[in-house]
Amino acid sequence: MNPRYDFTGQVAFVTGAAMGMGLAAARAFAQCGAKVVLADLDGELAAAEAARIVADGGAAIGIACDVADEAQVAAAVDRTIAEYGRLDMAFNNAGIQIPPSDAADEPIEHFERVVAVNQFGVWASMKHELRVMRAQGSGAIVNNSSLGGLVGLPQRAAYHGTKHAVLGMTKSAGVEYAPRGVRINAVCPGTIDTPMVRAMLEGQVDAMEGILKEQSIGRLGTAEEVAEAVLWLCSPGASFVVGIGLPVDGGFTAH
Repeated sequence: MNPRYDFTGQVAFVTGAAMGMGLAAARAFAQCGAKVVLADLDGELAAAEAARIVADGGAAIGIACDVADEAQVAAAVDRTIAEYGRLDMAFNNAGIQIPPSDAADEPIEHFERVVAVNQFGVWASMKHELRVMRAQGSGAIVNNSSLGGLVGLPQRAAYHGTKHAVLGMTKSAGVEYAPRGVRINAVCPGTIDTPMVRAMLEGQVDAMEGILKEQSIGRLGTAEEVAEAVLWLCSPGASFVVGIGLPVDGGFTAH
């Protein structure tokens, strides 16, 4: 990725930042001059990836954070302020998949876990980012929804429910905070080549063929392509963009 934005002097906070789309965004923010906090359930891996960013000339720290625990989210944002003194951009990326299930057979444990991470985690992250950005009078937040926030597919009711919720929170908080100088938007990735997706699709040849048929571009997306959309939404180039769910899906939702 070639940096196209100047985020010098700004601070970015990324959840689920140790791999996949979160890591790609963290690296991209750093390449554009931002100081970056990589927050992840796997704090050791987040710290290792932050060290790589530093070795490449950037500024970053990695910290452990379970977004399903509001106290940990609050502590992670507080650590960001203690380390860098401000918070300008956030990518609330942390999320999980659960196995497909007939809606009548969905285990409650799966439902509770996916809501805790995908919905509650975004809510808690926005809440504590906004308390800082509200005081600053500036900031940009991007939440990670999904094409599953825009459509419905069989056997995905619980997962898609959380991703629809992310868009609802994005729109509501977006119109609330736009007059206060904070822009809130979301990205809606299609099927992206990440470790989580590879694990989900392992051995499912038919599923992969179906995905490639639905994504008109004929391939999986890359984490870096999602990161490009995130950075644009955080940049002055998107200064009039508020409350949207931007599809980054190779044409899936254009069908």
